[in-house]
Amino acid sequence: MTQSIPERLSLARYSFGVGDRFARQAKAQLRACMLAAQHGVEIVPVWNKSHREHLIVGSAPGSVRTAAEAAVCELGWTKPFHIDADHVTLETVNGFLEASDFFTIDVAAAIGTPPASADADRFLERHPELLRSITLPGRERPLAMARGLAIQIVRKYLFAAQTAGCIYRHIAAAKGPGNFITEVSMDETDRSQTPEELLVILAALADEGVPVQTIAPKFTGRFNKGVDYVGNPEQFETEFRDDLAVIAYAVRTYPLPPELKLSVHTGSDKFSIYPAIHCAIRDFDAGVHVKTAGTTWLEEIIGLAEGGGEGLALAKEIYTHAYEQRAELCAPYTAVIDIDAAKLPRPAVVDQWTSEQFVNTLRHNRQCAAYNPSFRQLLHVGFKIAAKLGRRYLEMVDAGEELIARNVTENLYQRHIKPIFLGKH
Repeated sequence: MTQSIPERLSLARYSFGVGDRFARQAKAQLRACMLAAQHGVEIVPVWNKSHREHLIVGSAPGSVRTAAEAAVCELGWTKPFHIDADHVTLETVNGFLEASDFFTIDVAAAIGTPPASADADRFLERHPELLRSITLPGRERPLAMARGLAIQIVRKYLFAAQTAGCIYRHIAAAKGPGNFITEVSMDETDRSQTPEELLVILAALADEGVPVQTIAPKFTGRFNKGVDYVGNPEQFETEFRDDLAVIAYAVRTYPLPPELKLSVHTGSDKFSIYPAIHCAIRDFDAGVHVKTAGTTWLEEIIGLAEGGGEGLALAKEIYTHAYEQRAELCAPYTAVIDIDAAKLPRPAVVDQWTSEQFVNTLRHNRQCAAYNPSFRQLLHVGFKIAAKLGRRYLEMVDAGEELIARNVTENLYQRHIKPIFLGKH
Protein backbone atom coordinates (compact mmCIF):
# COMPACT_ATOMS: atom_id res chain seq x y z
CA MET A 1 0.00 0.00 0.00
CA THR A 2 1.30 3.47 -0.83
CA GLN A 3 2.60 5.26 2.25
CA SER A 4 2.08 8.92 3.10
CA ILE A 5 5.01 11.31 3.26
CA PRO A 6 5.62 12.83 6.72
CA GLU A 7 6.52 16.42 7.48
CA ARG A 8 10.14 16.88 6.59
CA LEU A 9 13.16 19.09 6.28
CA SER A 10 12.88 20.59 2.79
CA LEU A 11 15.59 21.35 0.29
CA ALA A 12 15.52 24.75 -1.39
CA ARG A 13 14.57 25.11 -5.03
CA TYR A 14 18.17 25.65 -6.12
CA SER A 15 20.98 23.83 -4.34
CA PHE A 16 24.64 23.42 -5.11
CA GLY A 17 26.78 20.56 -3.87
CA VAL A 18 30.31 21.62 -3.00
CA GLY A 19 33.09 19.19 -2.25
CA ASP A 20 36.04 20.24 -0.12
CA ARG A 21 38.60 17.45 0.01
CA PHE A 22 40.65 18.96 2.82
CA ALA A 23 37.99 21.08 4.56
CA ARG A 24 39.85 24.32 3.95
CA GLN A 25 37.64 26.18 1.44
CA ALA A 26 34.19 26.33 3.04
CA LYS A 27 34.27 30.13 3.34
CA ALA A 28 35.39 30.57 -0.25
CA GLN A 29 32.66 28.22 -1.44
CA LEU A 30 30.01 29.95 0.63
CA ARG A 31 31.03 33.33 -0.80
CA ALA A 32 30.03 32.06 -4.25
CA CYS A 33 26.48 31.44 -2.97
CA MET A 34 26.50 34.85 -1.31
CA LEU A 35 27.39 36.50 -4.62
CA ALA A 36 24.40 34.75 -6.20
CA ALA A 37 22.18 36.05 -3.38
CA GLN A 38 23.37 39.58 -4.14
CA HIS A 39 22.02 39.06 -7.66
CA GLY A 40 18.65 37.88 -6.41
CA VAL A 41 19.07 34.11 -6.66
CA GLU A 42 19.01 31.96 -3.52
CA ILE A 43 21.26 28.93 -3.83
CA VAL A 44 21.66 26.68 -0.81
CA PRO A 45 25.13 25.16 -0.36
CA VAL A 46 25.34 21.44 0.34
CA TRP A 47 28.78 20.31 1.47
CA ASN A 48 29.34 16.75 0.25
CA LYS A 49 32.01 14.17 0.96
CA SER A 50 31.92 10.43 0.37
CA HIS A 51 33.06 7.52 2.50
CA ARG A 52 35.86 6.86 0.01
CA GLU A 53 37.10 10.45 0.20
CA HIS A 54 37.11 10.33 4.00
CA LEU A 55 39.17 7.13 3.89
CA ILE A 56 41.70 8.62 1.46
CA VAL A 57 42.08 11.91 3.29
CA GLY A 58 41.90 10.39 6.76
CA SER A 59 39.00 12.60 7.86
CA ALA A 60 35.72 11.91 9.62
CA PRO A 61 32.21 13.00 8.54
CA GLY A 62 31.99 15.43 11.45
CA SER A 63 34.83 17.50 9.97
CA VAL A 64 32.59 18.56 7.08
CA ARG A 65 29.97 20.00 9.42
CA THR A 66 32.63 21.67 11.57
CA ALA A 67 34.13 23.47 8.55
CA ALA A 68 30.71 24.45 7.17
CA GLU A 69 29.42 25.79 10.48
CA ALA A 70 32.59 27.82 11.00
CA ALA A 71 32.16 29.40 7.54
CA VAL A 72 28.46 30.09 8.09
CA CYS A 73 29.18 31.75 11.43
CA GLU A 74 32.11 33.84 10.22
CA LEU A 75 30.36 35.10 7.07
CA GLY A 76 26.97 35.59 8.71
CA TRP A 77 25.07 33.26 6.38
CA THR A 78 21.46 33.12 7.58
CA LYS A 79 19.97 30.89 4.90
CA PRO A 80 19.91 27.08 5.07
CA PHE A 81 22.89 24.84 4.39
CA HIS A 82 23.28 21.07 4.46
CA ILE A 83 25.86 18.34 4.98
CA ASP A 84 25.62 15.52 2.45
CA ALA A 85 26.59 11.94 3.23
CA ASP A 86 27.58 11.33 -0.36
CA HIS A 87 26.93 8.00 -2.09
CA VAL A 88 26.18 6.02 1.04
CA THR A 89 25.13 2.40 1.21
CA LEU A 90 23.81 0.37 4.12
CA GLU A 91 27.42 -0.63 4.85
CA THR A 92 28.77 2.92 5.03
CA VAL A 93 25.89 5.08 6.24
CA ASN A 94 26.30 4.70 10.01
CA GLY A 95 29.38 6.90 10.21
CA PHE A 96 27.40 9.80 8.72
CA LEU A 97 24.27 9.62 10.85
CA GLU A 98 25.30 12.19 13.44
CA ALA A 99 26.84 14.88 11.25
CA SER A 100 24.71 14.75 8.09
CA ASP A 101 21.23 16.03 7.32
CA PHE A 102 21.34 15.15 3.61
CA PHE A 103 21.85 11.55 2.48
CA THR A 104 22.68 10.54 -1.08
CA ILE A 105 21.53 6.92 -1.14
CA ASP A 106 23.47 5.08 -3.83
CA VAL A 107 21.67 2.03 -5.20
CA ALA A 108 23.42 1.74 -8.56
CA ALA A 109 24.90 -1.63 -7.55
CA ALA A 110 21.37 -3.00 -7.01
CA ILE A 111 20.17 -2.14 -10.52
CA GLY A 112 19.59 -5.27 -12.53
CA THR A 113 19.03 -7.54 -9.55
CA PRO A 114 15.57 -9.00 -10.10
CA PRO A 115 13.01 -8.59 -7.32
CA ALA A 116 10.88 -11.40 -6.02
CA SER A 117 8.36 -12.37 -8.71
CA ALA A 118 5.46 -11.68 -6.39
CA ASP A 119 6.80 -8.18 -5.68
CA ALA A 120 7.00 -7.42 -9.39
CA ASP A 121 3.48 -8.68 -9.99
CA ARG A 122 2.05 -6.69 -7.09
CA PHE A 123 3.83 -3.54 -8.28
CA LEU A 124 2.19 -3.70 -11.70
CA GLU A 125 -1.18 -4.45 -10.11
CA ARG A 126 -0.85 -1.31 -7.99
CA HIS A 127 0.13 0.82 -10.98
CA PRO A 128 -2.18 0.21 -13.96
CA GLU A 129 -1.58 3.86 -14.92
CA LEU A 130 1.89 2.88 -16.14
CA LEU A 131 0.34 0.83 -18.92
CA ARG A 132 -1.80 3.70 -20.21
CA SER A 133 -0.80 6.51 -22.51
CA ILE A 134 0.53 9.33 -20.32
CA THR A 135 0.72 12.92 -21.50
CA LEU A 136 3.71 14.63 -19.93
CA PRO A 137 4.01 18.42 -19.61
CA GLY A 138 6.46 19.89 -22.06
CA ARG A 139 6.87 16.66 -24.00
CA GLU A 140 5.46 16.27 -27.49
CA ARG A 141 4.97 12.49 -27.49
CA PRO A 142 2.95 10.76 -24.78
CA LEU A 143 4.62 8.09 -22.72
CA ALA A 144 3.37 4.61 -23.54
CA MET A 145 4.59 1.33 -22.05
CA ALA A 146 3.53 -2.03 -23.33
CA ARG A 147 3.21 -4.61 -20.58
CA GLY A 148 6.31 -6.47 -21.76
CA LEU A 149 8.43 -3.32 -21.51
CA ALA A 150 6.98 -2.47 -18.10
CA ILE A 151 7.87 -5.94 -16.81
CA GLN A 152 11.46 -5.55 -18.05
CA ILE A 153 11.82 -2.19 -16.33
CA VAL A 154 10.32 -3.43 -13.07
CA ARG A 155 12.66 -6.41 -13.03
CA LYS A 156 15.62 -4.11 -13.56
CA TYR A 157 14.80 -1.33 -11.08
CA LEU A 158 12.32 -2.49 -8.44
CA PHE A 159 14.94 -4.16 -6.23
CA ALA A 160 17.07 -0.99 -6.39
CA ALA A 161 14.09 1.05 -5.19
CA GLN A 162 13.47 -1.47 -2.43
CA THR A 163 17.13 -1.14 -1.43
CA ALA A 164 16.72 2.63 -1.27
CA GLY A 165 13.72 2.10 0.97
CA CYS A 166 15.71 -0.14 3.28
CA ILE A 167 18.52 2.40 3.61
CA TYR A 168 16.07 5.27 4.05
CA ARG A 169 14.29 3.49 6.89
CA HIS A 170 17.60 2.72 8.55
CA ILE A 171 18.47 6.44 8.52
CA ALA A 172 14.97 7.41 9.66
CA ALA A 173 15.17 5.02 12.59
CA ALA A 174 18.29 6.82 13.78
CA LYS A 175 17.43 10.45 12.96
CA GLY A 176 13.65 10.45 12.88
CA PRO A 177 11.52 10.81 9.72
CA GLY A 178 11.54 14.30 8.31
CA ASN A 179 14.81 15.35 9.93
CA PHE A 180 16.94 14.86 6.83
CA ILE A 181 16.88 15.26 3.07
CA THR A 182 16.89 12.17 0.88
CA GLU A 183 18.52 11.90 -2.51
CA VAL A 184 18.55 8.67 -4.51
CA SER A 185 21.46 8.13 -6.86
CA MET A 186 21.34 5.81 -9.86
CA ASP A 187 23.93 7.57 -12.00
CA GLU A 188 26.92 5.27 -11.57
CA THR A 189 25.62 2.56 -13.87
CA ASP A 190 26.22 1.39 -17.41
CA ARG A 191 23.59 3.35 -19.33
CA SER A 192 21.18 6.22 -18.99
CA GLN A 193 17.60 5.74 -17.81
CA THR A 194 14.73 6.32 -20.22
CA PRO A 195 11.70 8.42 -19.24
CA GLU A 196 9.73 5.19 -18.81
CA GLU A 197 12.37 3.81 -16.46
CA LEU A 198 12.51 6.98 -14.40
CA LEU A 199 8.74 6.94 -13.99
CA VAL A 200 8.81 3.34 -12.74
CA ILE A 201 11.65 4.21 -10.35
CA LEU A 202 9.71 7.15 -8.88
CA ALA A 203 6.52 5.10 -8.51
CA ALA A 204 8.52 2.41 -6.72
CA LEU A 205 10.20 4.92 -4.40
CA ALA A 206 6.79 6.34 -3.54
CA ASP A 207 5.57 2.83 -2.72
CA GLU A 208 8.57 2.43 -0.43
CA GLY A 209 7.64 5.63 1.38
CA VAL A 210 10.93 7.30 0.46
CA PRO A 211 10.44 11.10 0.54
CA VAL A 212 12.99 11.58 -2.22
CA GLN A 213 13.69 15.26 -2.81
CA THR A 214 16.35 14.86 -5.46
CA ILE A 215 17.05 12.03 -7.84
CA ALA A 216 20.26 11.54 -9.77
CA PRO A 217 19.72 9.50 -12.94
CA LYS A 218 22.43 8.70 -15.41
CA PHE A 219 22.45 10.84 -18.55
CA THR A 220 23.82 9.95 -21.96
CA GLY A 221 27.43 11.00 -22.51
CA ARG A 222 30.39 10.98 -20.19
CA PHE A 223 30.60 13.03 -17.02
CA ASN A 224 34.33 12.79 -16.51
CA LYS A 225 35.96 14.25 -13.44
CA GLY A 226 37.16 17.83 -13.80
CA VAL A 227 36.53 18.29 -17.52
CA ASP A 228 33.67 19.24 -19.82
CA TYR A 229 30.77 17.03 -20.81
CA VAL A 230 31.66 14.51 -23.52
CA GLY A 231 28.70 13.79 -25.74
CA ASN A 232 25.93 15.46 -27.67
CA PRO A 233 24.61 18.50 -25.73
CA GLU A 234 21.35 18.44 -27.71
CA GLN A 235 20.70 14.84 -26.73
CA PHE A 236 21.49 15.70 -23.11
CA GLU A 237 18.99 18.55 -23.24
CA THR A 238 16.28 16.26 -24.63
CA GLU A 239 16.88 13.73 -21.85
CA PHE A 240 17.03 16.41 -19.17
CA ARG A 241 13.73 17.92 -20.29
CA ASP A 242 12.09 14.50 -20.52
CA ASP A 243 13.19 13.79 -16.95
CA LEU A 244 11.77 17.11 -15.75
CA ALA A 245 8.47 16.21 -17.40
CA VAL A 246 8.44 12.79 -15.73
CA ILE A 247 9.13 14.35 -12.33
CA ALA A 248 6.31 16.87 -12.76
CA TYR A 249 3.89 14.04 -13.57
CA ALA A 250 5.15 11.81 -10.75
CA VAL A 251 4.76 14.56 -8.16
CA ARG A 252 1.13 15.05 -9.23
CA THR A 253 0.42 11.33 -9.28
CA TYR A 254 2.28 9.80 -6.34
CA PRO A 255 2.89 10.81 -2.72
CA LEU A 256 6.26 12.39 -3.47
CA PRO A 257 7.57 15.71 -2.16
CA PRO A 258 6.51 18.67 -4.33
CA GLU A 259 10.10 19.94 -4.28
CA LEU A 260 11.42 16.76 -5.95
CA LYS A 261 14.01 17.75 -8.54
CA LEU A 262 16.81 16.43 -10.69
CA SER A 263 20.33 16.10 -9.35
CA VAL A 264 23.28 16.32 -11.74
CA HIS A 265 26.23 14.37 -10.38
CA THR A 266 29.84 15.12 -11.30
CA GLY A 267 28.32 18.38 -12.42
CA SER A 268 31.37 20.59 -12.11
CA ASP A 269 33.12 21.80 -15.25
CA LYS A 270 30.32 20.62 -17.58
CA PHE A 271 30.23 24.02 -19.23
CA SER A 272 28.75 22.94 -22.56
CA ILE A 273 25.48 21.72 -20.98
CA TYR A 274 24.92 24.52 -18.46
CA PRO A 275 22.89 26.63 -20.92
CA ALA A 276 20.59 23.65 -21.53
CA ILE A 277 20.11 23.11 -17.79
CA HIS A 278 19.35 26.79 -17.23
CA CYS A 279 16.81 27.01 -20.05
CA ALA A 280 15.12 23.75 -19.06
CA ILE A 281 14.60 24.63 -15.40
CA ARG A 282 13.34 28.05 -16.48
CA ASP A 283 10.87 26.60 -18.98
CA PHE A 284 9.61 23.95 -16.54
CA ASP A 285 9.69 26.29 -13.56
CA ALA A 286 11.73 23.58 -11.82
CA GLY A 287 14.52 23.41 -9.30
CA VAL A 288 17.81 21.58 -9.68
CA HIS A 289 20.62 20.24 -7.54
CA VAL A 290 24.10 20.27 -9.09
CA LYS A 291 26.80 18.32 -7.31
CA THR A 292 30.37 19.36 -7.99
CA ALA A 293 33.28 16.99 -7.60
CA GLY A 294 36.88 17.96 -6.99
CA THR A 295 36.93 21.30 -8.77
CA THR A 296 37.76 23.05 -5.47
CA TRP A 297 40.76 20.79 -4.85
CA LEU A 298 42.11 21.71 -8.28
CA GLU A 299 41.74 25.40 -7.47
CA GLU A 300 43.94 24.78 -4.43
CA ILE A 301 46.67 23.40 -6.68
CA ILE A 302 46.20 26.29 -9.12
CA GLY A 303 46.50 28.77 -6.25
CA LEU A 304 49.68 27.13 -4.97
CA ALA A 305 51.21 27.23 -8.45
CA GLU A 306 50.15 30.84 -9.02
CA GLY A 307 51.89 31.86 -5.82
CA GLY A 308 55.23 30.60 -7.11
CA GLY A 309 58.10 29.63 -4.87
CA GLU A 310 57.43 26.77 -2.48
CA GLY A 311 53.80 26.55 -3.57
CA LEU A 312 54.76 26.00 -7.20
CA ALA A 313 57.39 23.49 -6.15
CA LEU A 314 54.79 21.57 -4.13
CA ALA A 315 52.33 21.56 -7.03
CA LYS A 316 55.05 20.13 -9.28
CA GLU A 317 55.93 17.52 -6.66
CA ILE A 318 52.32 16.41 -6.41
CA TYR A 319 52.15 16.05 -10.18
CA THR A 320 55.38 14.04 -10.24
CA HIS A 321 54.05 11.55 -7.71
CA ALA A 322 50.68 11.42 -9.48
CA TYR A 323 52.41 10.69 -12.77
CA GLU A 324 54.47 7.91 -11.19
CA GLN A 325 51.43 6.40 -9.45
CA ARG A 326 48.90 7.09 -12.19
CA ALA A 327 47.81 3.47 -12.62
CA GLU A 328 46.94 3.16 -8.93
CA LEU A 329 45.29 6.56 -8.73
CA CYS A 330 43.17 6.08 -11.85
CA ALA A 331 41.98 2.53 -11.14
CA PRO A 332 38.97 3.50 -8.95
CA TYR A 333 37.86 6.15 -11.45
CA THR A 334 38.05 4.37 -14.80
CA ALA A 335 34.35 5.00 -15.49
CA VAL A 336 34.70 8.78 -15.01
CA ILE A 337 38.08 9.72 -16.47
CA ASP A 338 39.59 9.57 -19.96
CA ILE A 339 43.30 10.26 -19.73
CA ASP A 340 45.51 10.06 -22.81
CA ALA A 341 48.84 8.95 -21.35
CA ALA A 342 50.65 10.20 -24.42
CA LYS A 343 49.49 13.73 -23.63
CA LEU A 344 50.76 13.73 -20.06
CA PRO A 345 53.93 15.84 -19.84
CA ARG A 346 56.86 14.13 -18.18
CA PRO A 347 57.71 15.38 -14.69
CA ALA A 348 61.15 16.52 -15.84
CA VAL A 349 59.44 18.86 -18.31
CA VAL A 350 56.90 20.13 -15.78
CA ASP A 351 59.71 20.78 -13.32
CA GLN A 352 61.01 23.49 -15.65
CA TRP A 353 57.66 25.27 -16.01
CA THR A 354 56.89 28.73 -14.76
CA SER A 355 53.82 29.43 -12.63
CA GLU A 356 52.01 30.64 -15.73
CA GLN A 357 52.76 27.47 -17.68
CA PHE A 358 51.55 25.22 -14.86
CA VAL A 359 48.38 27.23 -14.26
CA ASN A 360 47.50 27.52 -17.95
CA THR A 361 47.89 23.78 -18.40
CA LEU A 362 45.72 22.96 -15.39
CA ARG A 363 43.01 25.63 -15.36
CA HIS A 364 39.84 24.65 -17.21
CA ASN A 365 39.94 27.31 -19.90
CA ARG A 366 39.05 25.80 -23.24
CA GLN A 367 40.15 28.95 -25.04
CA CYS A 368 43.71 28.58 -23.76
CA ALA A 369 45.98 26.61 -26.09
CA ALA A 370 47.99 25.25 -23.15
CA TYR A 371 44.99 23.70 -21.38
CA ASN A 372 45.49 19.93 -21.07
CA PRO A 373 42.45 17.83 -20.04
CA SER A 374 44.58 14.75 -19.37
CA PHE A 375 46.88 16.72 -17.05
CA ARG A 376 43.84 18.13 -15.26
CA GLN A 377 42.15 14.76 -14.83
CA LEU A 378 45.28 13.14 -13.43
CA LEU A 379 45.65 15.86 -10.82
CA HIS A 380 41.92 15.63 -10.12
CA VAL A 381 42.30 12.03 -8.94
CA GLY A 382 45.69 12.83 -7.44
CA PHE A 383 44.38 14.33 -4.22
CA LYS A 384 45.54 11.10 -2.55
CA ILE A 385 49.10 12.37 -3.02
CA ALA A 386 48.32 15.58 -1.14
CA ALA A 387 46.61 13.56 1.57
CA LYS A 388 49.80 11.58 2.13
CA LEU A 389 51.72 14.83 2.57
CA GLY A 390 49.50 15.59 5.57
CA ARG A 391 50.35 18.74 7.51
CA ARG A 392 52.91 19.83 4.95
CA TYR A 393 50.23 20.23 2.30
CA LEU A 394 47.67 21.77 4.63
CA GLU A 395 50.10 24.34 6.01
CA MET A 396 51.05 25.38 2.48
CA VAL A 397 47.37 25.78 1.57
CA ASP A 398 46.75 27.83 4.70
CA ALA A 399 49.70 30.06 3.85
CA GLY A 400 48.27 30.73 0.38
CA GLU A 401 44.70 31.15 1.60
CA GLU A 402 44.00 34.56 0.07
CA LEU A 403 44.97 33.60 -3.47
CA ILE A 404 43.43 30.13 -3.28
CA ALA A 405 40.15 31.41 -1.81
CA ARG A 406 39.82 33.99 -4.57
CA ASN A 407 40.27 31.26 -7.19
CA VAL A 408 37.76 28.95 -5.49
CA THR A 409 35.06 31.62 -5.28
CA GLU A 410 35.58 32.86 -8.82
CA ASN A 411 35.58 29.34 -10.23
CA LEU A 412 32.31 28.39 -8.52
CA TYR A 413 30.49 31.65 -9.11
CA GLN A 414 31.67 32.73 -12.57
CA ARG A 415 32.05 29.34 -14.25
CA HIS A 416 29.32 27.36 -12.52
CA ILE A 417 26.66 29.29 -10.66
CA LYS A 418 26.19 32.10 -13.17
CA PRO A 419 25.57 29.98 -16.28
CA ILE A 420 23.44 27.42 -14.44
CA PHE A 421 21.32 29.56 -12.15
CA LEU A 422 21.57 33.11 -13.45
CA GLY A 423 21.79 32.31 -17.15
CA LYS A 424 24.91 34.37 -17.76
CA HIS A 425 28.13 33.22 -19.37
